[in-house]
Amino acid sequence: MPEVTGPGGEFSVLRQPKAVWAVAFTCVVGFMGIGLVDPILPAIARGLRASPGQVELLFTSYFAVTAAMMLVTGAISSRIGARPTLLLGLGIIVVFAALAGSSTSVGALVGFRAGWGFGNALFIATALAVIVGAASGGVPGAVILYESALGLGISLGPALGGLLGGITWRAPFFGTATLMGIGFLLILIFLSPVPKPARPTSVLDPLRAVRHPGLATVAVMALFYNFGFFTVLAYSPFVINLSVHALGLIYFGWGLLLALTSVLLAPRLERRFGTVPPLFGVLIALSVLLMAMAVLPRAGVVAAVIASGAVLGINNTLVTQAAMTVSPAARPVASAGYNFVRWIGGAAAPWLAGQLAVRIGARVPFVVGAGAVMLGLVVLVVGRRHLAVLPRGRRRLPVPAAVPLGVDWDA
Repeated sequence: MPEVTGPGGEFSVLRQPKAVWAVAFTCVVGFMGIGLVDPILPAIARGLRASPGQVELLFTSYFAVTAAMMLVTGAISSRIGARPTLLLGLGIIVVFAALAGSSTSVGALVGFRAGWGFGNALFIATALAVIVGAASGGVPGAVILYESALGLGISLGPALGGLLGGITWRAPFFGTATLMGIGFLLILIFLSPVPKPARPTSVLDPLRAVRHPGLATVAVMALFYNFGFFTVLAYSPFVINLSVHALGLIYFGWGLLLALTSVLLAPRLERRFGTVPPLFGVLIALSVLLMAMAVLPRAGVVAAVIASGAVLGINNTLVTQAAMTVSPAARPVASAGYNFVRWIGGAAAPWLAGQLAVRIGARVPFVVGAGAVMLGLVVLVVGRRHLAVLPRGRRRLPVPAAVPLGVDWDA
């Protein structure tokens, strides 16, 4: 596909085929589901007479299933095709989001979120691969577009959750089901069938892919980073403890900063300094902000949460692009392996935060989150030599050609 440029000949992320925009819109709605429950977590706890620890399981069940199902997503999409896989994932999300809105107990809600996570796994990994394959501007342009959708979705999710949650905590779930239904129709209309790979993917291929030392470094670092990310996203609403509308505005500001820095600042930092050096800076900054949340009064926690959006946006773009380019594995396989590892951090953080808050203290989860992020920094330092293929600033090194997944990386 020829590169699309702006008036001055430069690449324009806004000039994309209709199919890419259809997938990107649906990604926005899909990522809204992550932050949607943030402002309504306390309301859900009150409405279903559940403890904060029980409500935190809404994130844990969602991301645990998402992580596990990443291993089968490639096997499914390589056999039935990317378009049917996207539609299957969206259909599952619509059903389980609607069921979540009709829950009468916290156990049922946690279970329906797990089903939602299965649809999310089918959709997210396949959507990234479709956007990378169909978008103009190559991998960097596709990743910027994908991260724009992620940032916009994460910012709009809390806003929608706060707006509809003021009516009832059930309304955001029904709203998401409706929007995902619209996304289903858009993909059905605008996305043409995508050619299947020459060789069907097996369940083990993503695990083989993350044997590559470069992808393993990025994925494990992202696991610890995601632990900090979802400590902020899933646990901080209970510490801030404001109204549904106030929480919606706070996390909208957080997500807006995430979206802006992922699109506007991250590419500039990469061009100037390369991929790896900015990652050191954002991991240190996130760790500092998490420690600030552990000691500051509520107003300071609010400020630190919003500021963390800027850090998270930069990291999301750089890490996603690194995962897509650091190894010679096929991109759908690399995406599945990377997402399988990193979502483990997203699943573990909310559950552990709830346990630590009850057993030790309300601010302890932030300290543990900061420590996890610093472990990610250690992984990056130790594995930096495996990331030499990534951009080093002012110039880009060539990406190696694809090789069979059965290659012994240690040879």
